[in-house]
Amino acid sequence: MVDLNKKRALVTGGASGLGKAMSEAFAAAGAHVIVADVNAESAEAVASDIGGEAWTVNLADTSALDGVDLDVDILVNNAGIQRIHPITEFPLEEWRLINTLMLEAPFVLTKAALPAMHAKGWGRVINLSSIHGLRASANKSAYVAAKHGLMGLTKTTALEAGPHGVTCNAINPGYVMTPMVKGQIADQAKTNGITEDEVLEQVFLGHSAVPKLADPGDIAALALFLASDAAAVINGSAHSVDGGWSAA
Repeated sequence: MVDLNKKRALVTGGASGLGKAMSEAFAAAGAHVIVADVNAESAEAVASDIGGEAWTVNLADTSALDGVDLDVDILVNNAGIQRIHPITEFPLEEWRLINTLMLEAPFVLTKAALPAMHAKGWGRVINLSSIHGLRASANKSAYVAAKHGLMGLTKTTALEAGPHGVTCNAINPGYVMTPMVKGQIADQAKTNGITEDEVLEQVFLGHSAVPKLADPGDIAALALFLASDAAAVINGSAHSVDGGWSAA
């Protein structure tokens, strides 16, 4: 059992999907969880359910966040979105939005959280990267660039913060069976005139040696371990949860 009593955890994108699963897992381990999300109603609902607090925040407005002080023991940079276009057709504003939300915001929050962690001599920064932080896919240039950049930020943070008792690691999921992915499976089945099982096998499990998608709880369990004292010397690492996609 991981004991996070008296620890404060901030989870971005904490009101749904992977963020909600991690918020619930940290709270169950005793942490006081700050559920940070742009959706105020959903953030309040999750925070109320787990006995935490909600922070309604637009992480795409990084200028407003720069200079803030964060007194947390655990920072989980999870918030993200996806846009799919060929490079030649990718709207610049969408490209900037993805990289601001998924790379610049984690930098700003890490910058804000490290001073208090250093002062305590203990801290955990967990960045939710992706298989696309290790591999590329066509038509996802913004997402792939942001996640590759997040891997670089993870490694640099690990080197700078490690001497202060603070670790920084990345989790790199493949597709995870979230409500969003379930919706994508249903949409592709209708669009292509095939069954949902065929979409799952051909598209979402096409790169996986394991015939099963991860569940949000699988990612939350790994995040919980990385936040524990047992992971004190795991630093600067990428932890793939992709069924073997990155092994190819």
